[in-house]
Amino acid sequence: MSIFDDETPQSEESRWTSDPNTGRRPLRERIGWSALTVAIVIGVVFAFIPSPYVIEQPGPVYDTLGVAENGDDEEVPLIAIPDETTYPTDGELNLLTVSVVGRPGQTPNWLEVIAAWFDRTRSVIPVEAIFPPGISSEDRDAQNQAAMVDSQQDAIAAALVELGYDFPREVTVAGLLEDSPADGILEEGDVIVSLDGTAVHSINELQTAVQEHGADEPAELEIVRDGEPLTVEVTPTERDGRAVLGVGVRMVYEFPIDVELQLDDVGGPSAGMMFALGIVDKLTPGPMTGGEIIAGTGTIDSAGRVGPIGGIRQKLWGAERAGADWFLAPESNCDEVAGNVPDGVTVFAVETLDQARSIVEDVADGDVTGSYPSCPA
Repeated sequence: MSIFDDETPQSEESRWTSDPNTGRRPLRERIGWSALTVAIVIGVVFAFIPSPYVIEQPGPVYDTLGVAENGDDEEVPLIAIPDETTYPTDGELNLLTVSVVGRPGQTPNWLEVIAAWFDRTRSVIPVEAIFPPGISSEDRDAQNQAAMVDSQQDAIAAALVELGYDFPREVTVAGLLEDSPADGILEEGDVIVSLDGTAVHSINELQTAVQEHGADEPAELEIVRDGEPLTVEVTPTERDGRAVLGVGVRMVYEFPIDVELQLDDVGGPSAGMMFALGIVDKLTPGPMTGGEIIAGTGTIDSAGRVGPIGGIRQKLWGAERAGADWFLAPESNCDEVAGNVPDGVTVFAVETLDQARSIVEDVADGDVTGSYPSCPA
C-alpha cells in the first residue's frame, strides 16, 4: 500500500455532503445558503418598500394629422377646420407625451426604480420634482389641462400667423403679483400694446422687451383699457435675476376662422409646435410631409417661437417606437438630447415654426442633409 493512500484528498462532492457523525453541513455550504436567504429577504423587502421617486417613460404618440378617441370612445380628428377648404395630407406629424409611473403615496418600489435606472428609455425623478409639496394631484392635473388648452390656442394663432392671416392678438393683464411695481398703474383686463415703442403680440415678446429694458428706469407702456388707449409708466423690478413688471398675463385671440383641436387626457404645453404644423399642413395644398413620419415637441407662442419642454429623452424613444426617422426638438433642449438619440433618428434643432415647416417640406423633398442645425447625437 502506498504511503499516500490515507492522504488522498476528498472529492468536491464529498466536501459538500453532510458530516456522517454530526449531520451538519460543511461551513461553505451553510454560508452559501445563508447568503441566498439574505438575498431573498432583501429582494422581498425592496419589492414592498416604496421609494421617494417616480419614473418617467415614453407615453402615447398622437398623429396631429390623424384621429384619436374622445371621451365617448368615438374617433375624431385631432385637428378639424370645418368651415374652410382643407387639403389631403399624408405621412404623420406626431406629438409625443411622457407617462409618469407613481404619485405621492403610490410611488414605485425600489426594485422598479433600480430597473428604471438601467433603462435608458426611462428616468428616475424625485417625486417632489413632479408633484411639488402643497399642490394636490387634482390641482396639478387641472393646471396641466389648462396649459394644454392655452397651448392649443397659441398653436392656432401661430399657424394662422404663419399662413398670413391678420387678427387681434392681445397680451392681456390677468392679475397683479404681490408687491407688484404695476400696482395702481395697471389693472386686470388691460391690453398691453407696446413697451418702449416695441409692439408686443405674445407673452414671450413682452418678456423679452422687459428684459431688454431692465429694472433701472420706468418703461413706457401703451395699453388699451375699456376700449380707450392710454400711455403709462411702470418701473420693472428684479426677481430671481430677471426684470419683471409684476403682472400675470394671458393671450386673448379673435380668430378669423374656426379651428378645433381635440386631445383628451393629455396635459401640458409641449404639443404646441406639432399642432401648429398640422394646421398649416391641412390648410395648404399638397401633403407637407411627403409621406414621411416626423415627430417633434416644443411649446409655441403666437409669434411662432418654439420653446423648451420636459421629458425630451423619453419623447425621443417614443418617436423611435412610433417609426419616426425625423425629430424636431427645441434648440434650447439640445443639451438634453446629446447622448440620448436612438439609432436611425435624425434630430433637428428648431427655434421657430417657420423653420420647422421648412424642415418638414425639405424632408418630403429628400433635401435636408446639412441644411439645418441639428442636436448632437
